[in-house]
Amino acid sequence: MLSSDHADIVRATLPAVMDHGTEITGRFYSAMFAAHPELRHVFNQGNQANGEQRRALAGSVAAFAGHLVAPDSDAPFQQMLSRIAHKHASLGIRPEQYTVVGRHLMDAVGSVLGDAVTPEVHAAWSEVYWLFATLLIAEEARLYRDAALDPAAPFRPWEVVERRTEAADAFSLVLKPADGGEVPAHRPGQYVTVAVTLPDGLRQPRQYTLSRTAGDTVQITLRRVRGEGGAPDGAVSGFLSDQVSPGDRLEVSAPFGDVVIDDDEDPLVLISAGIGITPAAAMIDHLAVVRPDRPVLAVHADRSPDTHALRRQIAGSGRRLTDFRQLTWYEEPGDEVLGDDVRQGWIDVAALPLPAKARVFMCGPIPFMREIRRGLLDAGLSDERIHYEVFGPDLWIR
Repeated sequence: MLSSDHADIVRATLPAVMDHGTEITGRFYSAMFAAHPELRHVFNQGNQANGEQRRALAGSVAAFAGHLVAPDSDAPFQQMLSRIAHKHASLGIRPEQYTVVGRHLMDAVGSVLGDAVTPEVHAAWSEVYWLFATLLIAEEARLYRDAALDPAAPFRPWEVVERRTEAADAFSLVLKPADGGEVPAHRPGQYVTVAVTLPDGLRQPRQYTLSRTAGDTVQITLRRVRGEGGAPDGAVSGFLSDQVSPGDRLEVSAPFGDVVIDDDEDPLVLISAGIGITPAAAMIDHLAVVRPDRPVLAVHADRSPDTHALRRQIAGSGRRLTDFRQLTWYEEPGDEVLGDDVRQGWIDVAALPLPAKARVFMCGPIPFMREIRRGLLDAGLSDERIHYEVFGPDLWIR
């Protein structure tokens, strides 16, 4: 709970902090990396370059401050807190690193807002930060405990035992623990962090969904990121595409992620676009083994059949379900035979046969998911039944 005098200050200054949020976080990251270059190996430098991490941090801090001065916003804040804690746990973030972040973040606030940051304002926003940090540290400690994981050593060696092409620029890597240990417990929809050292010596982590598990192996599926509009190609996806083959070893974290299906009877509607199909593939594969009678509607959008990853895996798992239907929309269907289940264009939510009491899981670009969510709400689905996963920094809150 924010102290009352600080709450008044935060409420009065929140608009200014929000207006300058991205500038503040941009200055924060630059100063922190200059003082602590080792942290460049922890933070995704691709998201630093495109500005997504700055926008996500600014949105998260503003959302938490808003929650403190307007507690009615509790539901979205709790979701955001869990999302961040899982991402941090997959990276092995430790409590002492919050001190470094806090110092440089508050310095950036003062640098951008200047004389407006009086000692009282500084104290109020310091309290905001440390309340946020304390909640995250506690949640991350719980995650580490449940995973029996030492955050100082979050990665294990895994061997690539198979590589399989899934679609244009999309491929799967099947991994087996190289240390003789067991595959850690996980839930369908969760992800792992893969850390690689690039040719320039920069170590970089990326999260990838566990798209399938079988015995003592797990599978990750990713799409090589091709830079568009002057943006650079994906450094890690390019490295994994060009440099990694069966027999190679990768450093992989324990599974984390809070967008997972519960073991209940509610019909599932899984809506995805592009490589966002990976959580849906994991969920369908899991249900084919443990709950083949659960109704599942899988809805997917892609550029073309050639870019549609995991299509065969989902079709195979779907045949093992007693109540399964797959609907697909292609922007460029090519020679694909169109009909009721394969259509051209964009997903039409109004045309979806949504079952009663459906629970929806979405994954894809944020504009895509925002549009789908609007359609679902218009169709009468309650917001608490709509779940989403974001690959990369969560900009939904903005």
